[in-house]
Amino acid sequence: MKKALFIAGLCMVVPVLLMAAEPEEKNSTLPEFGNWETFTTKNGLPANKVYCVRADGDRVWIGTSHGLVLYENDEFKTFTEEDGLAHPGVLAIDVSELTGDVWIGTLGGLNRYSGGQFETFTQFNSGLANDVIYSVICDGKDVWCATGGGAGHYDTYQEEWAIYTERNAPMHEPWTYSVCAGDNKVWIAAWGGGVIEWQKENQTFRDYVDPDGEMEIDLFPDDGVVHDITTAVSFDNGILWVATYFGMSRYDGTHWKGYFDHDSGLASNFINFLRAVDDVVYLCTDKGLSSFNSEEWVSYQKTDQGGRRLYWKDGNASTKEDPTGIAHSFTIGMDIQGDDTIWVATSYGLSRGHRIN
Repeated sequence: MKKALFIAGLCMVVPVLLMAAEPEEKNSTLPEFGNWETFTTKNGLPANKVYCVRADGDRVWIGTSHGLVLYENDEFKTFTEEDGLAHPGVLAIDVSELTGDVWIGTLGGLNRYSGGQFETFTQFNSGLANDVIYSVICDGKDVWCATGGGAGHYDTYQEEWAIYTERNAPMHEPWTYSVCAGDNKVWIAAWGGGVIEWQKENQTFRDYVDPDGEMEIDLFPDDGVVHDITTAVSFDNGILWVATYFGMSRYDGTHWKGYFDHDSGLASNFINFLRAVDDVVYLCTDKGLSSFNSEEWVSYQKTDQGGRRLYWKDGNASTKEDPTGIAHSFTIGMDIQGDDTIWVATSYGLSRGHRIN
C-alpha cells in the first residue's frame, strides 16, 4: 500500500507543477470577488506557474517555479539562487508576526529572509527533515514545516530542530504535505495517515484517520476525515478544515462532516490547498476556487469570455457570468489581503480580485 500511495502521490503532485466593473447586487452572505486582474511574465513575473502567495500588509510574496517574487508599490521584484534562495521552485511562504521574517519553503531547502539577507536551512546543514518543503508556518517563536521526509519544528530562540516521522509519531509515511496551528495545537496533513494533531500542553500526538479505511469511496458519511491522503489543513474560529484529493472535511472538535463535488458547491474533490479566514474557508482545486462558510458556497472558474461564479446552497445551484475571471481554473494557492482583496496562485498566472459585495 505504501508503494502504491507513493506512486500515486508523485503522479498527483508533480503536475502541480481586466477590467473594472460597477459594484453589483449582493448575492450571498459570503464575500464575493470580481474585477479580476491577471499577472504573468508579461507583467514582470519570472514564470507563469505560481505555487503560492502570501499577503504581508501592503506587500505580497509570491512563489513561482522560477523564483520568489515581492510585489510592492505596483512592481515585481524577483529573488533567485544568486540572491541566496535555496531553490527557484518556491512552494510555501509565511511571515512571522513576531519578527517580520519571511520563511520560504522551496524544492531544495528552507530560507529565512531577514534584514535583506537569506539564510538557508537544509538537511545537511541543520536538523531539517527533508529539503522538499511543501508547507511552512510561523507559530510565535516556532516554525513548522511539512516536508517530503517528515514534519519539522524549529525553535528560533533555542535554534533547535525536532523531526517527526512514522518513527516517533502516528504517521503511515514520513511524507507530510501541510501544517497549521491554533488552539494550542498543531495539525499536520500526513500522506496516507490522515491528520496528526500535536498537543503542545502535554507534548503528545493523536491521529485522525478515515474510519472506514476505504480508498475509493467514503463508505460511512461524516464518520471522520473523508480520506487518509490529506493535502492541506487550516484552522480558524474553532474549526479545523482538511483538504484531500477526494473531498474536504470540517471538524468542530466534536463532529466531522464531509463535503464532495457531487453533494455540495465544491468545485472539485481534487483539492490542492485550503486556507480558513474567520468563518470562511477558501479551497484551491483543479477546477476552480471555491469558498464556503458552512452554509453556502461560491466558486470561481475561468471561461473563454472571462469568468464564472457558481452559487450553491441547500441543493440549489445558480451561475453568473463575469467579464473577468481568475487566470486559470487549476488553482494552487491563495490569500486575503486586507478586507477587500484576494490573491490566487494558478498554474498559469497570478490573479488579484476585488470584493464586490
